[in-house]
Amino acid sequence: MAIAAFLSSAMFVGASGRVASSARQRLAPAIRKMLSMAMWMALLVAPIQAVVGDMHGLNTLEHQPAKIAAIEGHWENRPGEATLLLLFGLPDMEQERTRYGLEIPALGSLILTHSLHKQVPALKDFPKEDRPYSPAVFWSFRIMVGMGVLMIALGICSAWLRYRRRLYHSRPFQWFALCMGPAGLIALVAGWVTTEMGRQPWVIYGLLRTRDAVSLHSTLQMAISLLVFIVVYCAVFGVGYYYIFRLIKKGPQPVTELTSQTAGTPARPLSAAEPVRDEENAS
Repeated sequence: MAIAAFLSSAMFVGASGRVASSARQRLAPAIRKMLSMAMWMALLVAPIQAVVGDMHGLNTLEHQPAKIAAIEGHWENRPGEATLLLLFGLPDMEQERTRYGLEIPALGSLILTHSLHKQVPALKDFPKEDRPYSPAVFWSFRIMVGMGVLMIALGICSAWLRYRRRLYHSRPFQWFALCMGPAGLIALVAGWVTTEMGRQPWVIYGLLRTRDAVSLHSTLQMAISLLVFIVVYCAVFGVGYYYIFRLIKKGPQPVTELTSQTAGTPARPLSAAEPVRDEENAS
């Protein structure tokens, strides 16, 4: 989660640099620094996040196999065949199949077990009441992975353009960086949906079902509580976004040398102990 947070921040910094570039062309050095740092993060951290995600997938397969089956839209294994990978499709909980699936043979086994021969559990291996809702997690997972692939592509493109000395001059790339601003946040939310909905129908996997953990409060009380959360979050994020966009529009200010008139003032109280310069004594 920490790696994903750093990567999400880098995407916002890179997009902010593009916005600031449009607002204040004269601040090219500061804007270049923002874009450069963000692209280094994308190049180095996005692949690390992919490796961490693979490790997390192996752990989930061991402890929550039904979640993996729902994520993959995988309903049943074929005798003697490795598990295929469904790139896209429409999981159907009633008919117990994934319609219009685009399949790649054996790739599911390779990704999930690092073997071309092992099979992974399928949804039909679990009772109906223990199956997660596959249509939701199937697509939320693919949104998350799609954003991750785009962030890796952004990092690779930045490295190539940096090598060609075109990183700060390619307008298509700058627009790409701008559009990728919310990619990290989208991936975080999609990953959260995958994790939480994929765990259903359990609150504590295998021990406590969601229906047994439902609050005893009335619908009105829960609605009021939810409404308060929505109002508070909208206020906090609204003010935050307004302030951030004002800062971006204003742009970073150039650093100016402090004059002797600022010495010893309340703005710089510690400077009162500084020795007086010769030219000040002369005056």
